Amino acid sequence: MATNKKPGKWRKRTQAVRGGQVRTPFQETCEPLIFTAGYAYEAAEEAEARFKGESPGYQYTRLSNPTVSMFEERMALLEGAPAARATATGMAAVTAVFLAGLKTGDHVVSANALFGSCRYVMENVLPRFGITTSFVNGSDLDAWQAAIKPTTRLLFLETPSNPTLQIIDIAAVAKIADKAGARLVVDNAFASPALQRPMEFGAHIVVHSSTKFIDGQGRAMGGVILCKQDFLDENLHQFLRNTGPTISPFNAWLHLKSLETLELRMKQHSENALHVADFLAGQKKVARVLYPFRPDHPQHNLAKAQMDGGGGVVTFEVEGGKPAAFKLANALGLIDISNNLGDSKSLLTHPETTTHQKLTPEARAEAGITSGLLRLSVGLEDTDDLCEDLEQALKVA
Repeated sequence: MATNKKPGKWRKRTQAVRGGQVRTPFQETCEPLIFTAGYAYEAAEEAEARFKGESPGYQYTRLSNPTVSMFEERMALLEGAPAARATATGMAAVTAVFLAGLKTGDHVVSANALFGSCRYVMENVLPRFGITTSFVNGSDLDAWQAAIKPTTRLLFLETPSNPTLQIIDIAAVAKIADKAGARLVVDNAFASPALQRPMEFGAHIVVHSSTKFIDGQGRAMGGVILCKQDFLDENLHQFLRNTGPTISPFNAWLHLKSLETLELRMKQHSENALHVADFLAGQKKVARVLYPFRPDHPQHNLAKAQMDGGGGVVTFEVEGGKPAAFKLANALGLIDISNNLGDSKSLLTHPETTTHQKLTPEARAEAGITSGLLRLSVGLEDTDDLCEDLEQALKVA
């Protein structure tokens, strides 16, 4: 049956395959990968008009590129966002939001359960520009409200958080931001738009490390900022244009193609992760298991309310601290030791000594990161093989 629906009216699975696609005169079925630094103009008048913003089109790949634009439009459709801009990495996306959206004298309120690099930017980079940050327990809504100041401009959170998988009530924190005249920024990298769409709950800005589940195969770096048109026009556009945290067209093309299978992959990641989490919970040497869709997770009901699946990451703590954690990691035969996540291959990380090493012991304790804590990015392998590998490694630990 023929359809005249526009891309914005397509269902999500169709948008993941078709959204944002453009074709060259060759009419290729695969999205074109366009490598070029610059673009030619038919006349000098056309170049002038394009630089004035009076004529649509491309000027320079630092500013925009057809392949990158397709990735951005498809991400915007999947997240339900008015606009998207891709960056070279996830941290480039986070840093761009802060530096484009803040000025000297401004204040940020952030959840304390964060990726180490995000905390570094807030504690070490922003203060150089006279921007301060207050850290709160993300689950404590009273703490969010109490931390608000007249100068608060951004609220920042990860949900699920890295690595303790804390779930934060997006809608409730968004209301606090609205009341304060501030914007809520949500890092959605652990869930992806296949499992969670923060703007549906009132978030103003969403950031991703597309290196993770969006790419899905551990191949290429990238980041995405999704926002409303006013933030793009008033803050972000000129900042990105003139500072150049540009994603490679090749990386954007890889991530664009990966979006076609994102929903299918995230469903399987979630099923596998729940299976592995249940297995680990039954092991004597495992002190605790954290997974959002297990009933014993502290914010289980909230996770079920704002996510379509529990995601592909399981965090667990082994008895015996760092020595036992290292013995387990070193005994693994199938699962790789790596600080990355979101790969089709399962990856194990010891956050205390890697991703969150630069945090002070007090900050790690505040975030719930102990010496025996391990983060497992559950891949797409057979879960029986994964559980057998963990079982033999636990015997060594």
